[in-house]
Amino acid sequence: MGFLRHIFAFDSHSPLLFTQLYFWVFLAIVYGGFALIMMRQTRRRLHLRNVYLMLVSWFFYYKTSGIFLFILATLTLSNWLLAFAVRRARDRQADMRARMWMTLSILINLGFLFYYKYAYFGVDVFNSVFGTHYSIVDKIILPVGISFYVFQVTSYIVDVYRRTVQPVRNILDFGFYVSFFPQLVAGPIVRASEFIPQLYKPFSLSHRMFGLAVFWILNGLTKKVLLSDYLAVNLIDRVFDNPLLFTGFENLFALFAYSLQVYADFSGYTDIATGVALLLGFYLPQNFDSPYKSRNPQEFWRRWHQSLSRWLKSYVYIPLGGNRTLLGRKVNKLWASNVNSFLTMLIGGLWHGASWNFVIWGGLNGIGMIVAKCWKALKDAVWGAVTRRWTLPSGPRIQALKIHLLRVDNLICILLTFTFITFTRLFFRSGSNLDPATANRVAWETAVMMMQQISGAWDSAIIPSFLWQYRSVVLLFIIGMSIHWLPTHFKRWYRLNFALLPWWVIMLIVVAVVMIVYQFVTADLQPFIYFQF
Repeated sequence: MGFLRHIFAFDSHSPLLFTQLYFWVFLAIVYGGFALIMMRQTRRRLHLRNVYLMLVSWFFYYKTSGIFLFILATLTLSNWLLAFAVRRARDRQADMRARMWMTLSILINLGFLFYYKYAYFGVDVFNSVFGTHYSIVDKIILPVGISFYVFQVTSYIVDVYRRTVQPVRNILDFGFYVSFFPQLVAGPIVRASEFIPQLYKPFSLSHRMFGLAVFWILNGLTKKVLLSDYLAVNLIDRVFDNPLLFTGFENLFALFAYSLQVYADFSGYTDIATGVALLLGFYLPQNFDSPYKSRNPQEFWRRWHQSLSRWLKSYVYIPLGGNRTLLGRKVNKLWASNVNSFLTMLIGGLWHGASWNFVIWGGLNGIGMIVAKCWKALKDAVWGAVTRRWTLPSGPRIQALKIHLLRVDNLICILLTFTFITFTRLFFRSGSNLDPATANRVAWETAVMMMQQISGAWDSAIIPSFLWQYRSVVLLFIIGMSIHWLPTHFKRWYRLNFALLPWWVIMLIVVAVVMIVYQFVTADLQPFIYFQF
């Protein structure tokens, strides 16, 4: 009985993680049942597959968040029902009623999100504004991944209102779309128009697809365990826990290492989710595209957490007016674009966490995007004026010089963008992994202490000893960033060549990689950073 209780009962101290052996045993059993169902591919079998995977996904979420499964079930049922009400009203051209049903659905979705994620922050802001001393007596536990599936069902109801998708007729199919376990708790955020059509397509798994799935899983595990967890346990967490014990250089290095950690952690989760979904015959949208190759903050947000960036653009930036209107009024496009971009980034920052540090982080990214756009406009204007006034020399040598200067300019822009994004992460990391009741105070204190250490006097004699003492961390950081900056076409080349290897060679590589990764597993497995969002 104790063994069965361990398997089926929820344990808040041991949530189901991709890095646990338990998960891979779970996946093997799930895949065995999946294979039995798909031995014959009929319409009935496809429906049975969807039901089976929905139930499996609900069990997965229960093992991750326990009783909070009721929130997932409630949002699934309410959005499924209200989508039909929206569609019927639209068909009858009763736009006001359709808007009312859509608004009700959004209020239900955001009501759960605001209570569980922003209650402490809201009370804190209210007390600050009105000088009151209200407090929340009961401890509010944040359900894992609530931001992701709330945004997913919200995009669905809005798209039904916009007539870009049809309501899903079968509630079990809709439940599967909302709860698909590889991407349920940390994304990517999948739109109904991208995923629902896949529910009715025959299952296929070619040798190439299988190889790509295995590659993404190994890639994600390596990122998570070898890079993210090792950097966190051996340096980053120590520095952020007590910045004053470390020198300015050590604080600075930890900050840059955190940029690699959070990328390896989040993109590692996405890679594993992509691989597992491929094994089951489903495609998930790309969520990362080498973001630290970006030349400006705007490009960075087109490459980082792409599903969230697309969501914010479609459901926040454009409704705010995009680059056309500001507060419903037509103004200069540059003004409208800049202000709406800034407001969108503030909302994006608040989505990540309920503390002022996340608001500051989002605001800094918004300012960075505005500065980058204005700088580009200024450069284009100056260059246009120069070319109109003077005829510039041409020839092979001049063209070679231009290409060289362009490469230098790209390198400088990439390094400046990476540095800017890294410094904004000071506020992001300081607000993470904290009790919401104390997040504002502790996060701000941590950020201030780190800035004091970084901006203070440095003892250059400490640097060589630090580089030697933390040589494994420094080496991993260099290797991780070097791989990240490899050309995209080269990464695609070795990914596809891996996928085309004979299956027995792939299995040998799997065994070798797992053995290497196992050597780096920390005593206490680190949860994925974005589980808290």
